[in-house]
Amino acid sequence: MWRIRPKPRPGNLREVAEKIEGATGLQVQILGGKLVMSPTPRGKHAGVIYELEELIRPKLPQGLVATEMSSIEMPDEPDDFVTPDLLVCPREFLDSDDWLLDPRDIELAVEVISQSEKSREIRDKADWYAVAGVAVLLVVDPRMGTWALHTHPDNGAYQDVLPGKFGESVPLPAPLGFEVTTDRFPLYGDSPRAGRRTGA
Repeated sequence: MWRIRPKPRPGNLREVAEKIEGATGLQVQILGGKLVMSPTPRGKHAGVIYELEELIRPKLPQGLVATEMSSIEMPDEPDDFVTPDLLVCPREFLDSDDWLLDPRDIELAVEVISQSEKSREIRDKADWYAVAGVAVLLVVDPRMGTWALHTHPDNGAYQDVLPGKFGESVPLPAPLGFEVTTDRFPLYGDSPRAGRRTGA
């Protein structure tokens, strides 16, 4: 049986996170000094990310790229990092050996809400991005068919939040300065477990 060695403690959580990811395949992040594990995204979750990436890539200003599975560090915290579903950052990152990006280099971070995520977890994650100083956070919720564009982080919170529904375009601020359509984003359906419980 695989065991985590050494045990989690401040200063070595990243090492533990890497061991968990290697052994389980789960995505592991560290938010507020706590290990947060996420299951492998489902098809529609991945579908939203795919659609966004297809829409964003051709419109990016020169010198910026859209990339998945790249992580952002929390300044002045020895452990904290998150891995958004998609982010836009300088192209130079693709030529580096670094695995953590400075949040000040992120032009856009995207989080697609999973079916199992709770409201508190979503708020905590948005707060993390604001505290880190990520300029723009787009949260897409295929459960409800909604999105929210968070901008102007200050004092640990985003000062402006623009809500919208699938079918309405997301106006990304400069330096991106273009709109992203959302009419092709899929909605989550009933989970297989829910179907089994009801006898469907």
